[in-house]
Amino acid sequence: MAREDIEFTAQGATMRGWFYPADDSSGEAPCVVLSHGFSAVKEMWLDHYAEVFQAAGLSCLVYDHPGFGASDPLPGTPRQEIDPWQQIRCTQHAITYAQSRPDVNADRIGLWGTSYSASHAFVVAATDHRVKAVVTQVPAISGTASFTSQIRIDHWAPTDAAFAGERLARMSGAAPTMMPVVTEDPAGHAALGHRDSYEWFTTHADRAPTWRNELTVQSVEFVRGYDIQHWIPLISPTPLLMIVAPHDRVTDGQIALAAYETALQPKKLVPIPGGHFDSYTGPNFDTTSQAARDWFLEHLPTGH
Repeated sequence: MAREDIEFTAQGATMRGWFYPADDSSGEAPCVVLSHGFSAVKEMWLDHYAEVFQAAGLSCLVYDHPGFGASDPLPGTPRQEIDPWQQIRCTQHAITYAQSRPDVNADRIGLWGTSYSASHAFVVAATDHRVKAVVTQVPAISGTASFTSQIRIDHWAPTDAAFAGERLARMSGAAPTMMPVVTEDPAGHAALGHRDSYEWFTTHADRAPTWRNELTVQSVEFVRGYDIQHWIPLISPTPLLMIVAPHDRVTDGQIALAAYETALQPKKLVPIPGGHFDSYTGPNFDTTSQAARDWFLEHLPTGH
């Protein structure tokens, strides 16, 4: 399928990604903006979602978050640092870029987020009314809950001390301290401590050579303070589809189900079997991609 490399400026840095044009030369095609979750890059299956949407007549903009994959870090920010509020602002810049294209209908913009970027999609949809439909897949709802589930309890006090020490060191001009995203060692120290996180990232790293198994320590501190529950009721009247794995141990599917109940209409819930990473591959890919496609087609109709 047709795809072009694109770049756009966001707060003084260059974001890079792909644009999938719909087969519509009139400029009437809706556009879905997609970005990935915690430390992941666009090659980790986002192309497959974009191809499904494109085949249905939707243009797609897929990009890497600042400082990850092909995108530059924002000025004054190191690579491999996950600041959720920076990523939210860059999502809004991506929407602006999509609207600026002559082959996109600026009034029909959809937003698709997965895992950590699903959290961002809630916030953007609640505050940026350029978004006309939103899909969140296996969303992270509570950074507090994620922190307590991903960081072993005997590591909490040392982690607090590391956060404080890291802030002092960086204020003094030291380079950021890095830590692994995942680890094979069940007793090891990593941002995502579950075995299924390690298996997914390392299994799919071969198709994503820009992915790096590291991030800044401060990224994990940012996670703990990032709770987005109160944004969800504010999304209405923008149509919201939530795709949730009830048995998800990475972002806690039960918290996501409870969060869905707080959303106002129009909304729809699609539960899927398996764990967090099962949403991207196998039979669940057909379920998740087609449910999202149909939601966008319903609320961002193609054609004139």
